[in-house]
Amino acid sequence: MPGMPGMSGAQPSTTTLALTVAGAAVAGAVVWHLTRETYYTYVPPQYQYRPGMFTGWMASLLARHAKRRRSRRPVRVYLDGCFDLMHYGHANALRQAKALGDELVVGLVPDREILRCKGPPILNDDERQKLVESVKWVDEVLTDVPYDLTPDFLHELCTKHRIDYVLHGDDPCLLPDGTDAYEHAKKMGRFKMIKRTEGVSTTDIVGRMLMCSRDNARFSSADREQLTLEFSMGNDDGTDSEPEREPGTPARQAGPRHVTVSRFMPTSRRIVQFSSGKSAPPGARIVYIDGAFDLFHVGHVEILKKAKQAGDFLLVGVHTDEDVTERRGRHLPIMALHERALSVLSCRHVDEVVIGAPMDITEDLLTTFNIGLVVTGTVHETSSRDSELRRYAVPQGKGIFKRLDSPETMTSAKLIERIVANRTLFEARQTKKAKSEAEYYATSKQYLQEI
Repeated sequence: MPGMPGMSGAQPSTTTLALTVAGAAVAGAVVWHLTRETYYTYVPPQYQYRPGMFTGWMASLLARHAKRRRSRRPVRVYLDGCFDLMHYGHANALRQAKALGDELVVGLVPDREILRCKGPPILNDDERQKLVESVKWVDEVLTDVPYDLTPDFLHELCTKHRIDYVLHGDDPCLLPDGTDAYEHAKKMGRFKMIKRTEGVSTTDIVGRMLMCSRDNARFSSADREQLTLEFSMGNDDGTDSEPEREPGTPARQAGPRHVTVSRFMPTSRRIVQFSSGKSAPPGARIVYIDGAFDLFHVGHVEILKKAKQAGDFLLVGVHTDEDVTERRGRHLPIMALHERALSVLSCRHVDEVVIGAPMDITEDLLTTFNIGLVVTGTVHETSSRDSELRRYAVPQGKGIFKRLDSPETMTSAKLIERIVANRTLFEARQTKKAKSEAEYYATSKQYLQEI
């Protein structure tokens, strides 16, 4: 306004200011377009910038450096355990452990330590060692390691064995005095946690075996009645005592209160994690062996190793639950189809698995997978000669069938018989472990991302 202090001359109008800004924007766009066209016209394509070009180059440079460094000094991780009754939960823990380092060292707790801290083991030292060594993610096994990681043993791991990190699942591991077995490793900053595989444990499998022993053709009727009484871990109403009965009447078959069935929830991701993902190379001799592979044990490991030596690529057929039940009786198999398939896939001798393979080996099966040799072991759960003749009639007729001497005599029936022979000790161990697991799931369980 006229006469106001600080005003000198006329102010630019709003229209003029808007035109100036618009003109600058148009001029900038024209310059950018001409520069861009000139850049793409005269700069060779191999030198033109692309999104992620610089960061990709840096990532590649760092990856090469890391590979050279880790070839000179690989990251070594340590996972210990009892590994009694080797199942896919153990294998998945070993898979996750290997993903956290370059070399996986497994510490195998001896029988005497298991007996001191947990109860009687089902497998002996030699059997458990063979099972752990057969897992494809394991690079080295240390035997006779202590159950509790003392400062002295941790020092030995870090110096003599060059261990960088100690690993364990997210479930509690307590010593007999109630202290954390991994307390010292955590204080040193050398502890890493992996996710426990839910739905399976040695305790759970023992429970299934106890259930199996109640009603199976391999036990006499008198044995089944006695096992039913001795393995009942509580009646259906939740009590532990048997109701009074009249003299001469049979004992009531109480419900297995603590015995659970499989809680495994198969996913496609789990199958991919365990699979080698490789196909047979051209001209390879493909060897096929089939079976139930229930309660994966040393007998399975040794015959699979021998089968792999008979060719270049080992294909394993795992039979359906229904086929196994029909062949072996009620309550079998102990492990469900996908549980058994994962156990077989974790074996370093196996290249591929047919999940739900047919009992009879047909011409179509041989052609589909280009099978050059069909093998079987001399140790079987069932001894039906007629069934075997029918199953292998086609490969025998084609001259591509071979019987391999089984290096081990172990069977799933023998594992069940070990539980039966030591039922009092295993029942006490079962009750104690089931209680601690229930407390963990009720009070301490937290979500942990699986590796």
